[in-house]
Amino acid sequence: MDHKTSQTTGQSTTCGRCGATHEGLPLTWTCSVENGRRVYFCESCARRHLRSIEGRLDSAWW
Repeated sequence: MDHKTSQTTGQSTTCGRCGATHEGLPLTWTCSVENGRRVYFCESCARRHLRSIEGRLDSAWW
């Protein structure tokens, strides 16, 4: 998978890993700050890469 840029617009949020979108800011998604910008990950991607997230690895490594 390619690392994508996550976005939060006024109406939707995009997963930085798989590109999934959700209206608004979902409570079950994970937020990470990488290189000074916020990156959001959907539930599915966050669960799949939980150990890397907890280890504070940049998403480019996983």
